[in-house]
Amino acid sequence: MSAPTAKKLNDRETTAARLLGSSVQNSYEPSVDIDWDAPLVEGKYGIVPERVSLYGTELWDGLSEQQRITLSVHEFCSVARIGLWFEMILMQMLLRYAYDRDPRSAHIQYALVEIADECRHSMMFAKATERYGVPDYAPRKLVHEAGRYFKAVGTGPAMFAGTLFVEEILDQLQREGMRDERVQPLSRMINKIHVTEEARHVRYAREELQRLVPKINKAQLAFANYQTARIASIVVNNLIHPEVYRSVGIEPKVGHAVARRNPHHIEMRRWSARKLVPFLREQGMIGGPTEIIWRRADLI
Repeated sequence: MSAPTAKKLNDRETTAARLLGSSVQNSYEPSVDIDWDAPLVEGKYGIVPERVSLYGTELWDGLSEQQRITLSVHEFCSVARIGLWFEMILMQMLLRYAYDRDPRSAHIQYALVEIADECRHSMMFAKATERYGVPDYAPRKLVHEAGRYFKAVGTGPAMFAGTLFVEEILDQLQREGMRDERVQPLSRMINKIHVTEEARHVRYAREELQRLVPKINKAQLAFANYQTARIASIVVNNLIHPEVYRSVGIEPKVGHAVARRNPHHIEMRRWSARKLVPFLREQGMIGGPTEIIWRRADLI
């Protein structure tokens, strides 16, 4: 399928103006809108239990209910930490994007609003980890350095496609979690805030990707495809830090290996990307040699 052309899209300024208006009406301040001093509710999970990486395995069956809850909280914080890591990358890419453009335009003003949103989200994820009292599940050094590279050079279609990947897979998990009453109210509120504000970011990135792809040549598209595939693989393979399993007495290497082979967890990866993959295919951002990267990451 050929990629959509810019003329089929809303005018860039029209979209940005609507997003700016929505930001005024539907935004949160996590430091105020979340009661960080409220006691945690006993017996509540950090995420939907069926989304815990060991769910459905013998290791999961061997855990007590409290251990399952503990693991779910640590996995919530691990996912939040990789989200924080990527949001810091995104903020720097958006600043570079805005740096060379006219700030009088609504399009760039919205980019600045999105940066502010992401800054609040990063603070929210950081405070959540602190409130839950879990370790800092920071990305491994190699991943951390890969992020340093991408934030410095990421631009064009790969910038927006990579952003979409992270935002959309988190959106799928968080939409489910914010509605499930088995989940801790703190997690549910964090999910609600992130889902509400990221919906605007997703629209912004989707439309800009559709505008950019028709303007690049085949070589540029191939490189953008590779960058996007690598981002997707790195992010999905680092959502659950191996050290989370230590919280319930499981050796990290053992827990990681079991989760990586867990059919239920593999299907969860595909489920989380199910809405994004067809869109990226339509834009020509998935296909050719780099498709193997997506398959190895269990995303298609």
